[in-house]
Amino acid sequence: MAKEGIGALEDGDGFRRGTDMTEDGDTPQIYLITPPVLSDGFGDTLAACLDAVPVGCVRLALASADETEIARAADAMREVCHARDVALVIEAHVRMVERLGLDGVHLMDAGRAAGRVRADLGEDAIIGAGCGVSRHDGMLAGEMGADYVSFGPVGETSLGDGARAQDELFAWWSEMIEVPCVAEGALDEALVRALAGRVDFFGFGGEIWGADDPARALRRMAAAMAG
Repeated sequence: MAKEGIGALEDGDGFRRGTDMTEDGDTPQIYLITPPVLSDGFGDTLAACLDAVPVGCVRLALASADETEIARAADAMREVCHARDVALVIEAHVRMVERLGLDGVHLMDAGRAAGRVRADLGEDAIIGAGCGVSRHDGMLAGEMGADYVSFGPVGETSLGDGARAQDELFAWWSEMIEVPCVAEGALDEALVRALAGRVDFFGFGGEIWGADDPARALRRMAAAMAG
């Protein structure tokens, strides 16, 4: 069963969805999630990660509500990502997508606004949806036109209410639903190896940014995905 990938940049100019196909049994792709606060030199860190292993998409996920700060970070991330033909989406801030030349948006409402956002941004924009641990929300996001859904956290974390996206959710999704899924949140190499045959993308964030060498940490995760 072939699944439509998040997308790719074509000739560095103009975004098109559905160019990267993930076949069942193939190695999933990497989806990077930025830290909520970017340190000085983060652009170089991100560039090193993108040069270390193939990456399908980057999500700009800042905690700040300062529009100027977000725009400055987006400009820097866009330059790094698009120079390497990697798509860049922003978390939640739909109105900033076109103005900042980004490739799409990651919605935090299980895709309930996906239809309206699609009308606003057009067919070429990537629209993703965070769906927590809910199969129902994932199905709703797909019905509303999301290009991908994300489930998580997968691993143990003190954040949130303690609920985790279980193996059974990903197993069912991979068998029944065509919309690509991202597994994210508190991942480790063992979890990655266990889920590698059931997800289309792994979303890595704190798992690598907190390491002494994020690029090396990402290479370890990529090896776990393949093995």
